[in-house]
Amino acid sequence: MTEMLKVIVVLPAYNAAKTLEQTVADIPRDCVDEIILVDDGSRDETVRLAESLGLTVITHEQNRGYGANQKTCYRAALAHGADIVVMLHPDYQYDPKLIKHFIGFIRDGYFDVMLGSRIRSRRETLAGGMPAYKYYANRFLTLIENLASGQNLSEWHTGMRAYTRDVLENIDFKHNSDDFVFDTQVLFQVVEKKYRIGEIPVPVRYFPEASSINFSRSMRYGLATVGVAMRYWFKHALD
Repeated sequence: MTEMLKVIVVLPAYNAAKTLEQTVADIPRDCVDEIILVDDGSRDETVRLAESLGLTVITHEQNRGYGANQKTCYRAALAHGADIVVMLHPDYQYDPKLIKHFIGFIRDGYFDVMLGSRIRSRRETLAGGMPAYKYYANRFLTLIENLASGQNLSEWHTGMRAYTRDVLENIDFKHNSDDFVFDTQVLFQVVEKKYRIGEIPVPVRYFPEASSINFSRSMRYGLATVGVAMRYWFKHALD
């Protein structure tokens, strides 16, 4: 008989009121035990809506940043006894119905970390609405990160991920950046600890209501990502 594992979905939210209800409605509740939303100082109705949907809600009084939001998410999930933690952006860019497959691959012992990859083909990704500059930046940064880490992932920049409890307890995510490069730092920590990473293709859904960082923030994120990759490379070049 398959061991029963507690699954918690965490939603790092900021001004997500327009897409939150759709996102939550598609989360498969038959395999998810709890949904925790961490609100990072939203100026809309995110908190009120999350509470009305029966979610566990944690609030930051001030906006601390995307990485700081995830730190709170993971601390809370671990404190609530999660065996598997699924991180999902509540902007409805990612299909929550696929969560059951993320859980299955981890529960059955194939992988320790699962990523939802939006990059199956250039045509499909651009047809899904991803801006061309983001697509090409994603491909370039992923190439740099794969070369530095020795991995062959199709995407390092997804907002849909799942981790075992062991992973989150044994990587030092608490000292990572409070900004967007947090995700990159986590994956390099996962690689450094030699955890197994799997991927599932997810449909690309860009639309006006979905959150997205602007061009200047994207540039800063890209430079920070290259910096993380280079530091990893120089540290492990002779491994």
